[in-house]
Amino acid sequence: MEQTSVAAATKATTTLTGIVARPQKINEIDTKKTPRVKTKLRELNRVLGGGIVPGSLVLIGGDPGIGKSTLLLQVSGQLSLENHPVLYISGEESANQIKMRAQRIAVSGDNFYIYPETNMDSIRATIDNLKPEYVVIDSVQTMQASGVESAIGSVAQIRAVTAQLMQIAKGENITVFVVGHVTKGGTIAGPKILEHMVDTVLYFEGDSHHTYRILRSVKNRFGSTNELGIFEMHDTGLTEVANPSEMFLEERLKDATGSAVVVSLEGTRPILVEVQALITPTVFGNAQRTASGLDRNRVSLIMAVLEKRANLLLQNQDAYLQAAGGVKLNEPAIDLALAISIASSYRDKGTRPTDAFIGELGLTGEVRRVSRIEQRVAEAAKLGFQRVFIPKNNLQHWTPPTNIEVVGVATINEALKLALS
Repeated sequence: MEQTSVAAATKATTTLTGIVARPQKINEIDTKKTPRVKTKLRELNRVLGGGIVPGSLVLIGGDPGIGKSTLLLQVSGQLSLENHPVLYISGEESANQIKMRAQRIAVSGDNFYIYPETNMDSIRATIDNLKPEYVVIDSVQTMQASGVESAIGSVAQIRAVTAQLMQIAKGENITVFVVGHVTKGGTIAGPKILEHMVDTVLYFEGDSHHTYRILRSVKNRFGSTNELGIFEMHDTGLTEVANPSEMFLEERLKDATGSAVVVSLEGTRPILVEVQALITPTVFGNAQRTASGLDRNRVSLIMAVLEKRANLLLQNQDAYLQAAGGVKLNEPAIDLALAISIASSYRDKGTRPTDAFIGELGLTGEVRRVSRIEQRVAEAAKLGFQRVFIPKNNLQHWTPPTNIEVVGVATINEALKLALS
């Protein structure tokens, strides 16, 4: 009987610390903080929730050539220099190719191993032999699990490979980074279960024609979701952008119409972004509505509110809106800045360059309360803005700072009157 229980225990699921799982009373569970390993990239630490959690499975997706491999190559080099053995497994490049790119971005280390392989049995044997603390799989769509009778990159293969990688991460307390290709729609290729199985899902976004890259967390079992990290791509690799608000505002014209600055919250970080609008009379029968970095349906809703509540005749106007800098904004607090930028372009009247706008817009024209207003206003003041428009209800139970003028508005008409006067 004892031998049977021992055999069953050896096949049981293990925890992040490698201990065999067993039923425990909730009052007896030790809730000590999960240890984290800090990298030298503070932006990556922020997105991961404070650092790398040992034994976690992290999926990084992004367009081809955006810099996923470069990011992981830099992190691998940094970890290996701190006496953390790293195994970089590539199914797309040879060892010479990886070495050439590593030399270009000055990555090296005695504990850094390169292994061009796609067979999961060979990879598992190598991991058992080297016993690394970190494993990078580049990419999951090129790996092949034995016993699965389907082509490499198929749904069945990706599911089987991910299951084996999860066993490696949880069973041997090895942190595994997995690179995933994305489809034309921008989602990670393969079954949706791939994202459900991993602990953290990060998206590396940006435009190949520009140098800035955004690392966004969309799932994180160990930290906040929708966290944001900003990097800049150079010939020597990726560097951090310490103050992204300055980056998003650096090319803003002072006297331009159709421009408004919003203080948006990405995870725990407030960032200032310029929202731009161009309103022109339509030439065709149906007016066009185009949005870049913004929700097109939200733009249409805001324009309908402006037409009904603020008496702006927009039904025969083409509207082109964008969030400057390539960032994507999708929270309700950007509504007021959207409305101000649209009205500014329509009336051909600019806003003050030192004004910022925060607030959600209701269908009846009211400006509704938003969360974490103190952090948002403090960020605007830090960047040198002199006046910030916020929902009037956010002024309750809060003392505004003295280094910036805080204007509480209750309706969109009140905000338009003060901002575009």
